Amino acid sequence: MSDKTPTKKLTVGIPAGSLRESTIELFQRAGFALSLPSRSYFPQIDDPEMAAVMFRAQEMSRYVADGVVDVGITGKDWIEENESDVVEVAELVYAKRNLQPVRWVLAVLEESKYEKPEDLSGGIVATELVKITRKYFAQKGIDVKVEFSWGATEVKARLVDAVVDVTETGASLRANGLRIIDTIMVSTPRLIANKQAWSDEWKREKIENIALLLQGAIAAYQKVGLKMNVRKSDLPAIIKLLPAEKSPTVSNLSDPDWVAVEVVLPEQIERYLIPSLKRAGATGIITYRLNKVIS
Repeated sequence: MSDKTPTKKLTVGIPAGSLRESTIELFQRAGFALSLPSRSYFPQIDDPEMAAVMFRAQEMSRYVADGVVDVGITGKDWIEENESDVVEVAELVYAKRNLQPVRWVLAVLEESKYEKPEDLSGGIVATELVKITRKYFAQKGIDVKVEFSWGATEVKARLVDAVVDVTETGASLRANGLRIIDTIMVSTPRLIANKQAWSDEWKREKIENIALLLQGAIAAYQKVGLKMNVRKSDLPAIIKLLPAEKSPTVSNLSDPDWVAVEVVLPEQIERYLIPSLKRAGATGIITYRLNKVIS
């Protein structure tokens, strides 16, 4: 009886916390059946050459640098905060709610007298991002005391002079009565690799394949595919309506007077475009969601 267990395996770190669900969804859209059993820190994945483990994003870069995992996803913020010596394989622009970077911002109470960073001289600032915050104030020549905050940082604004916290939209800060006075840094998730793993030819190819599929899945967010049948005489008018990144695919049909047109376009313009296409002569219009777009 032969042993079908693969001799090589890539260990992947999946971020816990706010990025957990969006990362699992991203892997699923990329073609991996990734799931997390209840109360487990070891996600199941349908690739026999991969194993997954979950760590907090704040710790991920250290575990990748130390070779605990071969590759992982964490923010640029935590790579810099931990001063981790890793390979940044790919930028992955996604977040908990939106496809946009997150910001680490300097915030004070809405009723605070502080209007700019310099006003905080001699004060206390609470944050999880201690090293980067200290560097920020040092570069500005502002003398403040930076204290580590064990989460719930918005609440600390009522106990200290200011906080540095992460936000996507600023809604949570506003809900807690805070006002942003500066941005410390902008951060996006990164696929990072252990240097020794990256130097291994098999692991490097595997990591590059994962990066390609994840980036393709992100590129497909908020886009749809659109198909339609068009009379050849109407084709020039139809093509002028299409805001395509590239020329649409045009295929001949069995009826010599008609062609099939297919294109990828932003989802938000679909509802405006379809009525115009219909009026211009398109018929049999079909739209469908995309899992991946590989350029």
